[in-house]
Amino acid sequence: MEDPLEIAPGLPLPLDEVVLRTSRSSGPGGQHANVTASRVEAVFDVDASQALSEAQKARVLARLGPRVTAVAQDARSQARNRELALERLRERLAAALAVPRPRRATRPTAASRRRRAATKQRQAERKQARRRPPADD
Repeated sequence: MEDPLEIAPGLPLPLDEVVLRTSRSSGPGGQHANVTASRVEAVFDVDASQALSEAQKARVLARLGPRVTAVAQDARSQARNRELALERLRERLAAALAVPRPRRATRPTAASRRRRAATKQRQAERKQARRRPPADD
């Protein structure tokens, strides 16, 4: 059994839940005389996962969908492309599982309020200058 893919600290993903498919690469290593299947595609089925909790599954489904894929065809070696595809899959899952920090509302500073008022005043003066002068009778 290979080491599981560590998505986040304390959240291992067993590699038997990831389907690895190989095919011919359009990049390096794909046009050999002795053709090799060096392109690797890693596919993870979110619904069928035993490693993720229901809340984690819901978060990944909302952000990435029911199937998460990562493709690598950068290297000439299938083994290196396999590592790259698994790393990209790990990064995508980690990003989808990350809970964003809630924004703390802040008040505008006095200087920013003054700058905004000055900008509005300049804009008003600019538009005032475009108007037709008043007709004096």
